[in-house]
Amino acid sequence: MLTYFGQKTNNILPVCNPMMPSTDQNHWIPLTPLKEMSEKEYDVVIVGTGAGGGAILWRLCERLMGKGVRIGIIERGDLLIPTNYLNVPTLNAASGRDYYYNVGYRLGKFQPEFPGANEIFALGGRTLFWSGNTPRLNPGEMIDWPISYNDLIPYYNIAEEIMSISNGYTQDSKLSSTMLEILRTSGFPDSMKIPVAADLSQTKYGQVHSNALFSSILLFARALYQHEFDLAVNARVVRIHKKDNKAKGIEVMSPNKESYFIKAKNIVLSAGIWETPRLLLHSGIKGSPVGHYLANHSKILATLNVNRSDFGEVLGTLDLLVPGTNERPYQVTLYGPDLERHLWYQPYENRPLLNEIGIGIEGLGIVEPRFENNISLDLNKVDEYGVPEIKVEFSYGEKDMDVIGQMLNGINNIIKGIGRYTSISNSKICLFVPGDDYHEVGTCRMGNDPSTSVTNRYGQLHEIPNIYVADNSVYPSVGAANPTLTTVSLSIRTADYIIHKLMTS
Repeated sequence: MLTYFGQKTNNILPVCNPMMPSTDQNHWIPLTPLKEMSEKEYDVVIVGTGAGGGAILWRLCERLMGKGVRIGIIERGDLLIPTNYLNVPTLNAASGRDYYYNVGYRLGKFQPEFPGANEIFALGGRTLFWSGNTPRLNPGEMIDWPISYNDLIPYYNIAEEIMSISNGYTQDSKLSSTMLEILRTSGFPDSMKIPVAADLSQTKYGQVHSNALFSSILLFARALYQHEFDLAVNARVVRIHKKDNKAKGIEVMSPNKESYFIKAKNIVLSAGIWETPRLLLHSGIKGSPVGHYLANHSKILATLNVNRSDFGEVLGTLDLLVPGTNERPYQVTLYGPDLERHLWYQPYENRPLLNEIGIGIEGLGIVEPRFENNISLDLNKVDEYGVPEIKVEFSYGEKDMDVIGQMLNGINNIIKGIGRYTSISNSKICLFVPGDDYHEVGTCRMGNDPSTSVTNRYGQLHEIPNIYVADNSVYPSVGAANPTLTTVSLSIRTADYIIHKLMTS
């Protein structure tokens, strides 16, 4: 006779043990205390968790599975959201944009020459808040790089696969197909559907499909099931310690200002174009190009309304790309039919039926990398951790203004082409302030000459060979395309180089 919660029964089934946790994990990703990390020595420590840091981590974990290599990764910010904000049911593009600004650090408030700059300190970095546009660079834009477009092709292929990049999500959209024809007959025959990092695969074999839009959190998820790594958040790296031309580790501070030293045989800096050179400069790593050659995209936005009835009963989404070329030093994207949300309506939102629909035309112009455009340390101002604040010097040169003029003419030609097809109203156009494009590059550029570059062709510092850079700051020049895909591709390439060094040392 079995007694089961006070009831006697002849059932001979054994009672299951109560469900109990098998670990002490109390976050949506395993975390490691700084104190515990300070008691180990790592083969590789990564600083930063955005596009570059996530790609480095994933590639190391994928290729070093079972090799006994110890990997650590440090994030200055906290756990904010575990996915791209457009995957969050309570956010859409409009509310998500406000969230981005409100949780970010508005660096531009203190930088009159770069007023649009905004930093995100959180696991995932800016990939939590990006639109997913992922065009490749035009091969001609890499002429002055230390690597060729062909060198990057295999890494573009890998990046496009792990980021689930597709240009098919506007399939069967009457609005996109009509606008594509307008573009191609208005002087832009190479116009195309824009590639986006969105997983459009159908649910199959009973697997529930989620996290359609990419963030580096997806790379952390892949890495988590391939190779063990230690992750610390709310951890501010304040200095790299070095001896005899070699880095020995990093000094990290907790929010309560306790200091820890984490030993590392190799250090990868993926903290972004502001914080990576800031850390190098504060650590006394001051090769003349560090912090210099800051570039971005000049950005023009045109908005207009068009007659809805000219585009069919079922509109679909508009998202098209006019890529940069050797003759066209800018890129243009068209989006709609809602300027605030366009493809990012949540399925339960009300969608107004209007007589007019909004079209956005966004131009991104190439900005020339110039030595005088730079960041430096303001030794008269320090943050709460004692690290000097950043000073930014930036201006557009004559070539940059010429590109802006070419871009304006191109956008006006597109508007004229649209006007030949349908009526236009409420047309507006403006030039964004520097920093509002979120596409800053440079400041730790790669190159073959140490007098004009910070790293070699693999992101390895000329001055200290066991420090690497894997973020937007290694770009020698900006190109016209959105930078994230290229950053992920370059970071995977850097990871492969580090793996080669680890396996042959």
